[in-house]
Amino acid sequence: MSYPKIRLSLIAATLAYASLAVADDDPRHVRHELMESVGKAAKPIGKMLKGESDFDGDVLMSSLRTFEDAAGQFGELFPAGSNTGEDTEAAPAIWEDRAGFEEALAKWQTAVADAIAAQPDTLDAAEPVAGPVFQACKACHETYRIEDED
Repeated sequence: MSYPKIRLSLIAATLAYASLAVADDDPRHVRHELMESVGKAAKPIGKMLKGESDFDGDVLMSSLRTFEDAAGQFGELFPAGSNTGEDTEAAPAIWEDRAGFEEALAKWQTAVADAIAAQPDTLDAAEPVAGPVFQACKACHETYRIEDED
């Protein structure tokens, strides 16, 4: 490969890497990835609650810690101007009713913190603390999320 081709390849690779770094700083991308992790963490809890899998306290607590991490970051990921683009599922209500959104997020944070504090070690102990976590998720999604049509 000649020097100009190597140079062009290096420039292209640098630009590709830089565009990835910018995408990772974009709050739309960060919140999307964060909620993907929440969704993945919710699945095993849902299966346990539905009786589709055995109760596993370690999995439950790991999922709740994922929720806790997301809840601690999520509110800051909706700055002005991030309401469109990147195929966002964020509803306009987030920016139109910021106080309501913050309240919904606080309810989820509280439910998650309460579930973690309870340290449920059986399915019977998990059900009453996991229920409010999922109810808070659902309530927030109903108002502040645009359902993906795919």
